[in-house]
Amino acid sequence: MRGFRSWRNLARKRQTHNGWALCQPKQKPFMVVVCTIMLYIACRTTYQHLHKKVWNRNSDGLSALIKSQLADHHPTLFCPNLFPLAFTGLKGLPYGIIQAKSDLELKPLWSASSSKLKAKVPSSHNLLAMPVGLKQKDNVNTIVRKFLKENFTIILFHYDGKMDGWWDLKWCNKAIHIVAENQTKWWFAKRFLHPAAVSIYDYVFLWDEDLGVQHFNPRRYLDVVKAEGLEISQPALDPNSTDIHHRITVRKRKKKFHRRLYDPKGSVKCSSTSLGPPCNGFVEGMAPVFSKAAWHCAWHLIQNDLVHGWGMDMKLGYCAQGLKNVGIVDSQFVLHQGIPTLGGPAPKKVPPSSLVSFNLRVFGLCCGFMEEKVKRGRNGGGGGLMVVMKMIALCCAHVSICSIFSQTHRAHDMRTEIRRQSTAELEIFKQRWEKAVEEDTNWVDPLLNVKKDELPQVPTREFWWQCSSDFR
Repeated sequence: MRGFRSWRNLARKRQTHNGWALCQPKQKPFMVVVCTIMLYIACRTTYQHLHKKVWNRNSDGLSALIKSQLADHHPTLFCPNLFPLAFTGLKGLPYGIIQAKSDLELKPLWSASSSKLKAKVPSSHNLLAMPVGLKQKDNVNTIVRKFLKENFTIILFHYDGKMDGWWDLKWCNKAIHIVAENQTKWWFAKRFLHPAAVSIYDYVFLWDEDLGVQHFNPRRYLDVVKAEGLEISQPALDPNSTDIHHRITVRKRKKKFHRRLYDPKGSVKCSSTSLGPPCNGFVEGMAPVFSKAAWHCAWHLIQNDLVHGWGMDMKLGYCAQGLKNVGIVDSQFVLHQGIPTLGGPAPKKVPPSSLVSFNLRVFGLCCGFMEEKVKRGRNGGGGGLMVVMKMIALCCAHVSICSIFSQTHRAHDMRTEIRRQSTAELEIFKQRWEKAVEEDTNWVDPLLNVKKDELPQVPTREFWWQCSSDFR
């Protein structure tokens, strides 16, 4: 009897410990569903939080290149943050058919054999883009031939509208030509070098046409850039160059590259306390070189209506993920010839007929008056003196005519007008930058990590007038 009771007590204890399982068997599926829902919500919230945290880590050192790679693999997740309207009209297409990027490579209309379709593709792609005019044809030919040897893609922006004068060059049909009269380099770049169109190119060379490349090799230049991790760079300028605007761009003979300048002399004094451009992390607009990630940022920095680009070079460091990624390559340098081409002096105007007739009347009256004086001088025996007086009168008449002509119809200097427009655009760019910094309360300087009121300012109007900046 006692043994039977002990077995019954043991059964009761087991029932007590497992009471939830024995007494409530219908609640188990319900709890499983609830736990699954809670786990999904927790994972989803954590993923969104981490996604937002990773995407906004600019100031923590995440490079733009990583962002670009993430966007390539997950466009539906990342692209809406950059281009909110980019994918709104693509819901009707399957994801695998979408081609969000392009390039500037020339394609044949047909292939004679299947072997051409399997031609070897270069492991790296680089782009050279230049505004060109027919007057600089010889120099452009020298530059392009050097870059073609290194398998660069060439795109030329013809600002003078004279495209037919280039077809005699052997490489002309290998380049892309875009024609728009009297437009600047930055105007062309904003409209034809969209990051999606140049995404296959590792580096974009956006150069002027008046650069001497006798001491420059594109492949060796890129070797230095890659080794030093430069996102934005330029070749150093030969000390014999014309129009050296900033001393930091001058070549240092004993260095392979440099990032900053130490020079207490000049209007802009550069010392160890100089934090920003043009003493540290600066390249000039005549020959910048951008990495893929840097160009993605720089293209958005270019203002669509400010075509001269003044002031923008002072802010390019923000597109390099740090001033340490901006540098001047000294081992490969160029000669800046400083030839003004775009917006040269306008042709002299032909004076109106009324001014010509007035000048002729003045000249005739002077000659008639002196002829009468000469006749009287002959009767009085003073011929020699009268001849001298006649010559003086003729000279005076000629000087008066030239003076009237020059004061009334002085040739219009287009370069002065361009300089005036560039200065006005500088002020507009400066105001836009300051307004953007003020309105974006979440913006923190990723370069200097200082307060906004301590940031280096855009140079003043007087500074730029002294620099005589390049306009292309």
